Amino acid sequence: MAGDHDQASGNPAVGAGTASRPGDDPLSDVLEVVRLTGAVFFVVHAAPPWIAEAPESVELAPAILPRVQHVVSYHVIVEGTCWCRMGAGDPVRLEAGDVLVVPHGDAYSLSSTPDLRSGLTLAQVLEWFRLMASGELPFIVEEGGGTGASLQVVCGFLGCDALPFNPVLAALPRLLHVRRPAAPARDGLGALVDLITAESGDPRAGRRSVLLRIGELMFVEVVRRHLATVTTEDGGWLAGLRDPLVGRVLVQMHREPHRAWTIDALAREAGTSRSVLAERFVQFVGEPPMHYLTRWRLQRAARLLADGAGKVSAVARAVGYESEAAFSRAFKKHTGVAPAAWRDR
Repeated sequence: MAGDHDQASGNPAVGAGTASRPGDDPLSDVLEVVRLTGAVFFVVHAAPPWIAEAPESVELAPAILPRVQHVVSYHVIVEGTCWCRMGAGDPVRLEAGDVLVVPHGDAYSLSSTPDLRSGLTLAQVLEWFRLMASGELPFIVEEGGGTGASLQVVCGFLGCDALPFNPVLAALPRLLHVRRPAAPARDGLGALVDLITAESGDPRAGRRSVLLRIGELMFVEVVRRHLATVTTEDGGWLAGLRDPLVGRVLVQMHREPHRAWTIDALAREAGTSRSVLAERFVQFVGEPPMHYLTRWRLQRAARLLADGAGKVSAVARAVGYESEAAFSRAFKKHTGVAPAAWRDR
């Protein structure tokens, strides 16, 4: 294959447990490879009037978790109601049991009424987050000073990789609002909300670590809940997982990313023609199958390099490149740096 599309060796080469995963669950594959990790976690008790603001991820990440590429924030409303405002969009009302996720790193605010402004500078906001991330501020934050209805909200910030390729982030809306289910006892997200509520009020040792792990699970559960509501008419990578044809092809790519795939071979595996596959894949994923495969291989390579897994040539073979030079060209084109530089930094 020419250009960025590789000559696959079919040899996993680096760590059989990593390079030859079954791949039957592309969503899990992506969430594992993009290194989802807890960053900051705290609880806010607030009485009106109050407002809390979060800057864009590119500004927030260096303050709270300098080694991550991207920060995803989420909030669980335990008690009371509040409003979320993002940019020039309409404010969103949040109620007890709701979960709010900001996947793309936009700046936003939570407040007791939708028209409040804090007046704080960006430097002041970032300094507050830096102190919270370093453990210099109390785990439970008291805000506001009024006597009206109180609010309790659990705030979490997760780090993850956005480059070279994170199809989960790309498939999520700018603001993801998930309401508490009608039957939380039979719902994974509702159970996690209840667990967060219990842990946030428990002063036992290890509370912060437990909450961070719950935070990671909650993000995955929110994505699963959103996936359950996506239809094939919506389009996008998540909708593609639910489409019989596109989903089958995604599984094949994730199961054997190092295989010498061609569009004809993928079409045969899916039991369709190459033209039907190409059209349907673009309809959902937004790019041709071989372009997607290239980007997925490079994302896996980025993870292997970051983990220090062998030489660049071994990583190239692990993701399907016979030629280290071809791999290096493709990697630099998509990330802006050479594979060795990516590993070293």
